[in-house]
Order: sequence, then structure tokens, then C-alpha cells
Amino acid sequence: MSLSSLYTGVSGLDAYSQAMSVIGNNIANVNTVGYKASRISFEDILSQSLVGGSGQLQVGRGVQVNSIQRLFSQSSFQTTSSATDLAIDGDGFFIVNHEGANYYTRAGQFILNAEGLLVNPRGYVLQGWALDSNGDVAGNLQDINLAGISSAPEQTSNIQIYVNLDVNASILDPVANPWDPTDPVNTSNFSTTLTVYDALGNGHQVSIYFRKVTDTQWDWHAVVDQGELSGGTSGVNQEVAAGTLSFTDGRLASETTITPFSVQFFGTSGPQTVSFDFGESLAEGGTGLDGTTEFAGGSTVRFLSQDGYAQGSLVSIQIDNDGTISGLFSNGKSRPLYRVALARFTSPWGLISTGGNLFMESTQSGPPIIGEAGSSGLGRINSNSLELSNVDLAHEFVEMIKTQQAFQANSRVITTTDQILQELVNLKR
Repeated sequence: MSLSSLYTGVSGLDAYSQAMSVIGNNIANVNTVGYKASRISFEDILSQSLVGGSGQLQVGRGVQVNSIQRLFSQSSFQTTSSATDLAIDGDGFFIVNHEGANYYTRAGQFILNAEGLLVNPRGYVLQGWALDSNGDVAGNLQDINLAGISSAPEQTSNIQIYVNLDVNASILDPVANPWDPTDPVNTSNFSTTLTVYDALGNGHQVSIYFRKVTDTQWDWHAVVDQGELSGGTSGVNQEVAAGTLSFTDGRLASETTITPFSVQFFGTSGPQTVSFDFGESLAEGGTGLDGTTEFAGGSTVRFLSQDGYAQGSLVSIQIDNDGTISGLFSNGKSRPLYRVALARFTSPWGLISTGGNLFMESTQSGPPIIGEAGSSGLGRINSNSLELSNVDLAHEFVEMIKTQQAFQANSRVITTTDQILQELVNLKR
């Protein structure tokens, strides 16, 4: 007489205790960022063959765990205030590196450490590609390192000045009141000042004076302090550019440069050329109204700009849906710095969990397919967001009840089998 049901019940207790461990782990990680729930599946144990009146019979010998699988379903997002909090809307994984080994994760909690590296809470470094100024990939996969990044200065090459010059302003007689760069205020009708940057990023004040010489013509003169120039004397004005503006019915008819701007600022290696743009004149095919004009109502500056800037330090970053990390600098400029890399696997269920929301590739998962967000089914990256756990508490509680009842039932099989054994012992008595 064989009472294999005793061992069958034991196999049930072992299987459902492991199932309860899986359920408990899911519930424990209900608030773990990027956590993917697991599920357990069972299979029966090879049956025992018996011979009966109707031929060969088979009796099951219990249950065993077949597999424990991760469920990589998409979870919902939580909005955060940190631009370095990232969430993937798709099948990709972030790639992080530690001591030369790559790990893969869905948890996008990244911060800048003291060395300027973008790292997860364990200090593993997020991987990506460095970008050139055009936003094109300029190297191999590497650590994302934002330390020491700055914006190089750019020297001014063009100045835009759109002003309205008062048509009712007094004409300055060239004989009685000639233009005098040493006394520009008293020998002009209107002026404005802007900063021009040299190749070293130093700013220099350039004043432009407008002088009415006829009813329809104005002269303009650009003046700087000689102390700003190589070999100059501080406190002495020097004219560095000059030209004329002609008007027809208040519209800019033509503009002429008499003295081009070409000076060598102090500390630079050569002359710097700057062009002046007063708007599109009638002679250039424009309307003569989109830039400098000559109408009543007083002389005013309508628009003033130049294309140079000083050196800038990194102030903040932003991350686009394609994973492009752009830096905003203190000089107001921005440029692309890195692009976050993503990976996906043919069989993510074969990944090896190493704890800390991290996975490693295995022969079952296959090698990673690495690419940019938005390509190869990798998904899009959402900044200021974190992916929540995909654990469904209601489902887990239902599974817990089922597992508890199955465990109790298998316990009852063991106790019932024990009672049968007791009856067999009592038969001898």
C-alpha cells in the first residue's frame, strides 16, 4: 500500500509557500519606482504508473514551480519637479554602468553627483552619446558627464539697430556745429549704446550717435573709449565707424557705410569687423518701414541687438522626448550636450534581476538592442516623470486568498493522510 499523497501534499506546501513569497514581494514593492511585478506558474510532477484492471493507470505525484516571470507591462507616470527624473513610455531600458559592467533598469531616478555624473541612487552612471553643436552623435556610448561644460564666447559680427529718428529734429549746421567725437552729445541729435563682445568674451560699450544734416539725411557715428582698444588711451573717445541714412517720406531709402567698423580690442590678436544693419531699405527692395524710419513723435529705439556673447556656465538642463540633454548657460545660450541611450531585449523575461531595480542580460534574454529613444520600438523618454510600480494590489490580494486556501487544502491532505496511517497502525492492535 502506497500513501504518496503525503508527499503530494508536501509538494503543494512548498509550491504555495513560494507563491506567497512572490505575492509578498510584489506587495512590498507597490511603491517602488519602476518595479515590475512577478507571477508564478506551476506544473505537475511526473505521474506514478500503476497497473489496474483496465490496464495501465497514472497517479499524479504533486506540484512544482514551473517558472517565475516578470511582467514588463507599462505602468503609469508620476510628475516630479526634477528634470533628471525620467520615465520610458515604451519597451526600452535605461543603461547604467558600474565598474565597467552595464546594467539595465526602468527606474529613472537620476541626479548629478559631486563629479557631475548623472547617476541613479546606487551611484551607477547613466549611459549616452556626446553630441556636437549641431545635435549629432559625436562619439561612442559613454558616461553622461556634465562637469566642466561651458559655453564658449562669441565675438560680435553684426549689429541691428532699428530706430525712429524725429523728422522734426533740428538740422545741425556742419560749419557752425560740426561733428566732434570728443563732444558727441552736443554735436548730435540722438544716441544709443550697446555692448559689443570681442573674441575673449569681454564686453565693450559702443555708442551710436545720430546727426541730422538735411531734411531727409542723417549721419551716424559709432564711438568707443580708446581704453578699450589695443594701444589706446582711456577716457578718450574714438570714432570706429560712420555712415549715412537717407529717407523718403519717412521710409529708409538707402544706407551707406563710410567708415567700416574694424578695430582691435585690447588683449585680442587681431582686428574685429562688425557690420551695422539699420533695416531693409527701399534700395535693397524692402518697404523701408521694417527698420529705421524718420517720422514725427520723437527719436526712439525700436529694436537693438548684436550676435555676440560672453562665456557662460551651465545653469540648468532639459531633456527632450528623444533623450537629448540640452544645457542652458548663464549667457542665455543653449546647446545639445548628450543623448540618453536606451536598450531593449528580444526576451526581457530572460533578464537576471540583481536587485536595486537593476537587470543584467543573459543567454535567455539575448543581447541588448541599443538605440535612441523613439527608434526600434524603444519608446519615448518623458522628463520630470517617474514610472510607478505596475503592481495591481487588488489582483495581488485575490491571489493571496487563493494561495492561502490552496496551502490550507494541501495541509489538510497531509493531516488526512496521517489519520489514515494512524488507522493502519491501530488495525494491528
